[in-house]
Order: sequence, then structure tokens, then C-alpha cells
Amino acid sequence: MESFKASGVYTKQAHVDIPEGLYEEEHGRNGFFGRVSQLYHTQPPVNWTDISGDLKPKNLPSLFSHPDLKDDFQTILANTDCELSLGTLTKSLDFFLRNADFDELYFVHEGSGTFETIYGHIPFVKGDYIVIPRGTTYIIKITEEAKFFQVESRSEFEEPSRGLLGPNALYDQTAKFTPEAALGSDQDWSEYKVRVKRLGEITTITYPFNPLTAKGWKGSVYPWKISIYDICPIMSHRYHVPPSGHTTFVAKNFVVCSFVERPLEDKKHKVLKVPFYHSNIDFDEVLFYHQGDFFSRDNIDAGALTFHPQGVHHGPHPKAFKAGEDKLYTDEYAVMVDTRYPLKPTKWFEENENKDYWKSWM
Repeated sequence: MESFKASGVYTKQAHVDIPEGLYEEEHGRNGFFGRVSQLYHTQPPVNWTDISGDLKPKNLPSLFSHPDLKDDFQTILANTDCELSLGTLTKSLDFFLRNADFDELYFVHEGSGTFETIYGHIPFVKGDYIVIPRGTTYIIKITEEAKFFQVESRSEFEEPSRGLLGPNALYDQTAKFTPEAALGSDQDWSEYKVRVKRLGEITTITYPFNPLTAKGWKGSVYPWKISIYDICPIMSHRYHVPPSGHTTFVAKNFVVCSFVERPLEDKKHKVLKVPFYHSNIDFDEVLFYHQGDFFSRDNIDAGALTFHPQGVHHGPHPKAFKAGEDKLYTDEYAVMVDTRYPLKPTKWFEENENKDYWKSWM
């Protein structure tokens, strides 16, 4: 059972009416799902003059035009539970895919096309999340150059419990798209190759027919999609809802959250409008910026990504408090991945990151 205590200067309600000249930090456990305290500092905990070591906040600028991403994916961060990648497809694949290592989640940053799967076809457009269960055979058809943020997971992607919010919260279940059974559209190739990923290696299986041969299916394992634009955010005009309230997918040892357009908290109630300072003490945090005005961040463009390791504070950039003072709503869309165990940047990440990002709070 929790045993709340308090000492010194503090607020009646977290994130509300923070005393002039003080800065609130949220010291929470288990991401934003566990026990928590707020501290009220005389200095912002991000007002450092130097950081030496591996825990510097990191940033990848928008790199979808990078030659290494043309018709390919690059893994940027990974641990034993998940791998995060970026990729651009300018043309349809001429081979099929089957992942025997991971369940897959594709977020469409830009573009359009169709995932043709063994369960049927899933058309996609900008803003779609496409969930592909492990072992699903599929091919990606492109109608407009597509840019993806991909999350591969050792465990299944599940929807969060809606609890006392009821079954219609977050998004209506009818907003989910599931495919109707259909054969693969290409029936005149001389051969069809399926690239199967297992233990990080590729085995290629060749067929004389299109492997998307299912004329029907039933069950509870199937690919599906939901648009980030169909997500209805949890909000309160009198309380700053923590990121856990914006969870879209739950997997083993990590979550995926969606930040979407919403009214901001009411100024007359003196509610904090920008994210509170925190240090992710049990989780690493990755944010992929999709679109909008990211007013809590300086010099972050759509398509960029930030990585904040557990143990080092982060929060609004210095200009954010003033910028958000009179804002009535946020039009930003972003995807967050919070992982229980540390993520390791790949060599490609380290070669392309903005190494001065940690200085942006100074």
C-alpha cells in the first residue's frame, strides 16, 4: 500500500499551481505506471554545463532522404525485447517477408500503399499503425513513396486495458481495420521468393506460385491497423495527464504511446501545459516526431527522433514555458516507445546523430 508523505514547499495537486520560481520534477517508478513523488526545485534539473558519458540525450534529425534508407531499413536502437528502425520504400517489393523473430509494428510517417498478407490486403496511408503478427507472410506494395518508423517486438502487441474509461475510450473498436480474405495480386511471376528472418539471419524460400494462397481465415491472430488520427486522447483541463495515459500498444517490457492533437490544460487553473521534468528512472524513452508544432522542443522537425536514456533528466526546452503559456491546443503528433531495459544505439545511429542535442537545454 502506498504511503504518501510531504515536506517543505509542495502543491495541493501534482502539476497544478507550481510556486513561482520553482520547477517540478516527477520522480516515478515503472515508467509512469508506478509509485511517484514530485519534487520542487529552485533550478531546472536540466540546467547542466556538461555531460560526460553514455547517458547524454540523443537526437537523430529527419534522415528519410539518407541513401542508406532508400528501399531499405536501418536499425537504430535495440535491446532483447525490441528493435527500432527507420526505412523508406520508393517502390513495391519484389519479394515476400516473414518475420520468425519478432511481431512487427509499422508506423507510416508518409506515403501510401498496401500490405498484402496471407490474411488479405491492408491499404495504408499517412498516420497508420499496421500490426503484423510474427510468422505472417506479406509483401508491401507502394503507390506513393512511403516512410516508416518500425518497432519489432519479441512479444505480441496488445491493446491497453481501458478500465473505468469503458470500451469506447482511446478509439472506437470499429476504427480498427482488419483484412478480408484475398489472394495475392501478383499471379504471373516466374517465381516467388519469401525472405524469412530467424535469429537475425535471412533464409529465402522460393515458390512457383504466389504464397498468399489463403481463401479464408478465422481466429484471434491476424494483422490489423489503426490510424493515429482516430485516437481520442485522454485529457483533463485541471490535470496534466502523464504519458501512460496515452498508451496505444503494450508489449513485454515496453509500451508504445501516441501523442495527438488535443486541447491544452486550462490556464485559469494554473495547470502545467508542457511535459514535466523527469528522469525515466526505470525506462528508456524514444520519441518519433510525426507532424505538428513541437512547442516543448527546440529545433525538432517532423521525421526526427530523440532518445533519452534512463537516469538523466529531460523535459521542456527553455522557451517552451513561454511558448505554451497562451496556447489553447497542441497540434503535434508523435509516437513514443518506453522500454523497461536499456536500448543500445547502433553504429548507424551513432554515425548520424546530432551530437550537440544535449546542449539544447543550456
